[in-house]
Amino acid sequence: MALDREVDHGVVVRTETDPVEHEDRWILSPRLRGLRVTRISIDFMLTLTLDSDWEVILEAPARLARVADGTIPRLLLTPETQDVAAALPLFGKAILSAVAFKSGALRLVFDGGIELTCSSDPTSEAWQITGPRGWRFVSLPAGGLAVWSGSGASEIAPGESETPRVTSSATDPCRQLT
Repeated sequence: MALDREVDHGVVVRTETDPVEHEDRWILSPRLRGLRVTRISIDFMLTLTLDSDWEVILEAPARLARVADGTIPRLLLTPETQDVAAALPLFGKAILSAVAFKSGALRLVFDGGIELTCSSDPTSEAWQITGPRGWRFVSLPAGGLAVWSGSGASEIAPGESETPRVTSSATDPCRQLT
């Protein structure tokens, strides 16, 4: 579903595109591409606040690397112990690619070739991404992905619940990268 806006002379211009589901992943890039990290918060989680009311919240260990030229070795980020200083250079960076795998893994690529990956956690929700209009992606304990669609409250039919759709995939491409 896309948000369309009528412009001058009846021409319709697409302004945003919803995330796209594939067999083993959700491509979040149509919504997140170009959004910049505007705030980094640290407690027992690492929260990256993006433009347009999107947030990426990491609760499990994640890996950060510069894949473009290999100059940064894979660095471990551990939000639980606030060992996340390596993530500070993400401030102001724009997202180029965002993929939520149905295995529960996450891969974000930022400008400058910086890649952030987070695998699912066996006992807790490793990460979540939330956005406007009800979009929410949550990595489930032991793998899998829960997705709340972008249906706003005004689009939910009476009696219809906001229960997420749960998907899973056996392979975790980010685990192979770590």
